Amino acid sequence: MSALRRPWEGLIPAEDEEVYRQAGFGQPVGLGERPALLVIDVQYRTVGHDKEAPILEAIREYPTACGTLGWAAVPNIAKLIQAFHDRNLPVFFPHIAPKNDWDHSQFAEKVPGVLTINAAGYEFVREAAPRKGDILIPKYQPSAFSGTTLLSHLVRLKVDSLVFAGCTTSGCVRASVVDAASLNYRCLVPEDAVYDRSFASHAVNLFDMASKYADVIPTDQALKVIHEFNP
Repeated sequence: MSALRRPWEGLIPAEDEEVYRQAGFGQPVGLGERPALLVIDVQYRTVGHDKEAPILEAIREYPTACGTLGWAAVPNIAKLIQAFHDRNLPVFFPHIAPKNDWDHSQFAEKVPGVLTINAAGYEFVREAAPRKGDILIPKYQPSAFSGTTLLSHLVRLKVDSLVFAGCTTSGCVRASVVDAASLNYRCLVPEDAVYDRSFASHAVNLFDMASKYADVIPTDQALKVIHEFNP
């Protein structure tokens, strides 16, 4: 059986990978006894309404859209949501709250186009939308933990590990993973259930998270791990 091809192959120099390998980075940690799923920013503003639109067309609708790069991940995200529901495990939807002309966030200054997104852009993507019992976490910063009630919910539900889906890999997903790891949560990132507007940023950030903060594996393997949890 051939070795699993990683998303960052061909982007990370072999000598860099060897440094990480010899230093002992990237050891698998697995999940704990009570995982939860975080579905981050899977809103039309991050994919666009046209499933067939490549990114340069999608950004004409929403400057934050990833087009087909995002839509490719949506079926895997839906599978993860279903698996967590089948096992009665918690599902959270940290999502970007609507912005307005009075928004003073640093991101709005860096990307002023976010202030032009209409109400439809903030709706959840239908194929991976919240269901009854899921917990919605509106956020104004990249991390799902920054200025939100997420941590208090995790403590209440006795969650000890987190699975991350959504976008962007290099932005809100990574920020949330780093904060979760800093709080000693075990983290798992299904590599094809997260997406980014830049493949290079997607791949390099997956490598970095896999090295330091999270287990990074394909969705099919993540589902096998989740299926081990009895309903």
